Amino acid sequence: MEPMPSDDARTEQARKLATICYALYAVSCIIGVTAIAAIIINYLKRDDVAGTWVASHFEWQIKTFWYALVGALVSWMLMFVLIGFPMLLAVGVWAIYRVVKGWLALYDGKPVDASKLV
Repeated sequence: MEPMPSDDARTEQARKLATICYALYAVSCIIGVTAIAAIIINYLKRDDVAGTWVASHFEWQIKTFWYALVGALVSWMLMFVLIGFPMLLAVGVWAIYRVVKGWLALYDGKPVDASKLV
């Protein structure tokens, strides 16, 4: 039977995973598909980080992914009336803001308020 990691070790592992996910989300702004790997990690490791302050970052990342995806899909559907182009730009800027805000909070060792959209 594998020993349970201490709270400090568990939090540090969670912090490393959150950092990896933020990096994947940041790279997805250029490449696009790396966000899929990040959201999979978020869901697979969600229970492992539960109870740590890093769990708020996982919730933040999950919400960022889904809201950005919905925003991008709506933007794409509205491309034919031209409003989709500025909407897509706004969604991209919003997603970048969320990644930067979350990553900075993680770097500072602080939870992020996952209940907020902005």
